[in-house]
Amino acid sequence: MGNRVGGSGRRADTERLFADPECSWNGVSPALLTVRRLAPAALAVGALVAALVLAVTGARTLLVVPVLALVAAAAWWVWLPRTISAWRYAERADDLLVSRGRIVRRLTIVPYGRMQVIDVEAGPLASRFGIASVKLVTASASTDAEIPGLPVDVAHDLRNRLAARGEARAAGL
Repeated sequence: MGNRVGGSGRRADTERLFADPECSWNGVSPALLTVRRLAPAALAVGALVAALVLAVTGARTLLVVPVLALVAAAAWWVWLPRTISAWRYAERADDLLVSRGRIVRRLTIVPYGRMQVIDVEAGPLASRFGIASVKLVTASASTDAEIPGLPVDVAHDLRNRLAARGEARAAGL
C-alpha cells in the first residue's frame, strides 16, 4: 500500500467512501429546490421592502441591514442547488444508504432490521409541489436518516418496501 501523491487518488477514494459505485443511487425531486428556494425569495422581498422604506424615510445608514440580508438570500439561492443535488439514497439487500452534504459529507447506513419507525411527512408547501420526506428512526439516534423531496408516489413505494424489509428482518415496525 503506497502513499499516493496528488489529490486525484484521494478524491476518488473519498468519493467511493460516500457513494458506493456498486449501488444504484436515487436522487431527490427537483421540486425540493423550488420549495427550499421560497425562504430566500421571501427574505429577499422583505429586504427589498425594508431597503425601500429606509431609503424613502431617509434612514440611509440603516440600509446596510437589508443589503446584508439580500446578499445572504442571494448566496442561499445560489448554494441550494448544490446541497439539494447532494441528497441521494440507495437500497441494498440488507440496508439503506443515505448520502448528503457538500462541504461536510455524511453517509448514513440504516440496516433494515434496526428500523423502528418509518415516518412520511409532507407539509403544505411540499404537498402543493407533490413531494414528501421519508424519515427512518432507529434505536440509535446517530443512525436515523431522512430523505427529503421524494415524489409522493416514490415516497409511498419506498415506505412500503422499507416496512416489508424491516418486518422480514424482525425490526419491530
